[in-house]
Amino acid sequence: MAFALTGFDGKVAVVTGAGRMRSIGRPIALALARAGCDVVLTGTGRAPQTYPEDERRAGWRDIESVAEEIRAMGRRALPVVTSVADPEAVDALVTRVTREFGRVDFLINNAGAARGGDRVPVTELSIDTWKRVMDTNLNGTFYMSRAFARRMSEQGEGGAIVNISSLAARLLAPDTAAYATTKIAINGLTTIMAGELGPRKIRVNSVAPGIIDTSRLDDVPRGKVWDDMVAAFIPLGRAGTGEDVANMVTFLCSEQGAWVTGQHIYVDGGHGATPRRPTSN
Repeated sequence: MAFALTGFDGKVAVVTGAGRMRSIGRPIALALARAGCDVVLTGTGRAPQTYPEDERRAGWRDIESVAEEIRAMGRRALPVVTSVADPEAVDALVTRVTREFGRVDFLINNAGAARGGDRVPVTELSIDTWKRVMDTNLNGTFYMSRAFARRMSEQGEGGAIVNISSLAARLLAPDTAAYATTKIAINGLTTIMAGELGPRKIRVNSVAPGIIDTSRLDDVPRGKVWDDMVAAFIPLGRAGTGEDVANMVTFLCSEQGAWVTGQHIYVDGGHGATPRRPTSN
């Protein structure tokens, strides 16, 4: 007999940063839709000229393409271009979701600042870059959690918030000061919110991916360099996929995950069990 997760019928999920084709956000959104949710997708409105080559070849349209995939499953989808780093935009998003769907049950804080100028030593890290990473990763998670937890509390039916953290919060590798600091803080925020929101039946957990094969890591050449990194650092012998992360997120939102809160769950193929420290996702 096949085992299916339950508790999704008639529910509404909000997934931030859900527009990339090879990503974590898109598989999370699709998994929740497949389970039975209607889904709100947020993105920043990336310029098409910034898309990876495979997205351009596919005629990819960011969150609009993901919304089409969800509608093909018979679920409702609402793609919204917005900024999680803008508290007024976040409040407007809550208003729109409430108006169009009438409720919200699950929030997945997946949006993250792009890799780039932040992967340098602290002495070379610009103030603007530090602020950019903090605003998106940490402040965005706070703004979204604060606003949508209020809405879930008003509904009085509980819910779940899943924050996407990172193995970087455990590895604390050189040249990741801004990124890793946000993820450590997100883990702390997760624990605090779990204690505060538990009496309202709102569960709060973080999922911390390790090396995931997405476009976010396209600065690491595929082939020998990639294969050697995987062999050296991942005991299970392969990089993770967005679906690996999505499976855990879906469980945490399900009825089967109803007694799990305040946890930081590492989805990393065993990478965190090794003492070595490559660049993480």
